[in-house]
Amino acid sequence: MSVFMDLNLVYSPDSSRLQRLVETAAHLGYSTVAINYVYEPTAKKKQDIPAPKPIKDLIPELPIVQGRSRPIRVLNRLTVMMSDSSHFRATAAEYRGFDLLAVQPTTEKLFHAACMICDVDIICISVTEKLPFFFKRAPVNGATERGVVFEVSYAAALRDSTRRRYTIANSTALMESCRGRNVILSSAAETPLELRGPYDITNLGVLFGLSDGDSKDAVSSSCRSVVLHAETRKTASGIIYTVQHPEAPPTKTPGDTGDPPAAKRAKPGAVIDS
Repeated sequence: MSVFMDLNLVYSPDSSRLQRLVETAAHLGYSTVAINYVYEPTAKKKQDIPAPKPIKDLIPELPIVQGRSRPIRVLNRLTVMMSDSSHFRATAAEYRGFDLLAVQPTTEKLFHAACMICDVDIICISVTEKLPFFFKRAPVNGATERGVVFEVSYAAALRDSTRRRYTIANSTALMESCRGRNVILSSAAETPLELRGPYDITNLGVLFGLSDGDSKDAVSSSCRSVVLHAETRKTASGIIYTVQHPEAPPTKTPGDTGDPPAAKRAKPGAVIDS
């Protein structure tokens, strides 16, 4: 049985709406979702990178996934809107609090950098406007070889007919370059009404230019690859993984009273030289 994921549920400060969003995703059969924090720096005003809130504070009780006997898994994700190369800082300590890291480049030069250099898990494709550049095979293949995936979201296509045209046009152009490899389909939903079931998204992927098999992978196995890639990225390519454990008190062997051994004890009546 396939494990379906939606790695883009837009964060909302309204915890009740966010909880309804996660509950709807679980009811539709998604086993894993990601709460997406969008960071859009500007040149005029300095903005701080948002800090992810603990999942237990946002959703006190995780809902059970439809058709399964376990609760839904909720991850934290950060998406950086790149309109300048300085907007993404690979060594920023604030990135470490997120499970997934994504960027959305706005120019061809930034798209090339995201594919070839940026240490991220997901490259988002804009669906709200016509892209100002064409997808070239070299950077797309470079991202594929590095294990980075491309994301196409569908919620904008449900809100407006113009955005629907942009979504189909941009996604079709992407599929022609990547040939359906390393692509995930996410909702970018802000309300429960914008969520669709995984089998509906599989049919939607065909409209975007994916084959039947690639479309199913875009909501299942490719998403799982993203999660594994993120875990590897955070553990120094899977080589080093450090965990800080609290210091345990020294253990005593049975019969240990803290006294010195019998051989080192002073004998009764013995004279000790000063």
